[in-house]
Amino acid sequence: MNKKKLAAFAAVAVLFGALGAYLGVKKQPQGPVTTAMAPTGGAAHSAATNLYAQSLNDLAGKTESLDKWKGRPLLVNFWATWCAPCVQEMPELSALANEEAKTGEQRRFNVIGIGIDSPSAMSEFATKHNIKYPLYVGGMGGTELSRGFGNPSGGLPFTVLIGADGQVKKTYLGKLKFDELKADLAAL
Repeated sequence: MNKKKLAAFAAVAVLFGALGAYLGVKKQPQGPVTTAMAPTGGAAHSAATNLYAQSLNDLAGKTESLDKWKGRPLLVNFWATWCAPCVQEMPELSALANEEAKTGEQRRFNVIGIGIDSPSAMSEFATKHNIKYPLYVGGMGGTELSRGFGNPSGGLPFTVLIGADGQVKKTYLGKLKFDELKADLAAL
């Protein structure tokens, strides 16, 4: 990659980071926010239905339908490589997903990530940090998906816990508190 392209990508990343920080400070309370959602929430259910209707590219550029995650508890993490709290939580989230994969039994839940970033930046990050759970390239469309789950400003990181019944059980805005998340997963 030549220096001009690298500089352009860096400038775009800084611009989006500054915009995200501005919107996060202006419209969101300080610190992580978790919201319990009612199991019968119609808007939340339609957001999950909308998620399952999407087809997104994985890091290899292969288009995959997200409906393959239907019928199983799912943790969806919206993130970006330029988002510091996202970068901080991803290794622990990956360890949680790997721990679940090694149980030898049927998985209690699955983890996927939807990146609001370029495929090359996501791929480089996933390789460097050994992220093994499925990552999909959402781009700015990923921001719109997260808004459907109750994230009006598109703040990152944003994580959604969806039950096997397709109902949103909980959303988390900001860096995950893993003790709380593990308790929520155990309660599924």
